[in-house]
Amino acid sequence: MKKAIFPGSFDPITSGHHDIITRGVKLFDELIIAIGVNSNKKYMFSLEERKKFIEDSFKHEPKIKVLTYKGLTVDFCQQNNVEFILRGLRNPADFEFEKAIAHTNRDLAPIETVFLLTAASTSYISSSIVREVIINNGDYTKLVPQSVRINKK
Repeated sequence: MKKAIFPGSFDPITSGHHDIITRGVKLFDELIIAIGVNSNKKYMFSLEERKKFIEDSFKHEPKIKVLTYKGLTVDFCQQNNVEFILRGLRNPADFEFEKAIAHTNRDLAPIETVFLLTAASTSYISSSIVREVIINNGDYTKLVPQSVRINKK
């Protein structure tokens, strides 16, 4: 059974994340959306809200689980018998950053990272851009899945 995680803070999940998850779930028997918790980071949405956004987006996909974790991603992978980390790449800067993390993860544990290029239509979207649009009362609805539009504060 090929298991992967797609880790992130998902504050909030974006249409770009949704695209990677939708395409990535076809590659694995199980895909865990792993919401990392960083106590030093200030989030716009609570952990419960972020988890609900994702669960609502994929409630009809039995191969997807949504879990939360603290600590190293590779430790979470080993605790859950996961062999692969799924990551999306939007641009060359993402590649350089993600490449360094992938090499480090592979040094720490026998975990492979699988990269998917984001769709051209979502390659400009990031959670930080979405948060900025929301804070400034802009129309964020084209940037996030339906679950965020319905459940946003």
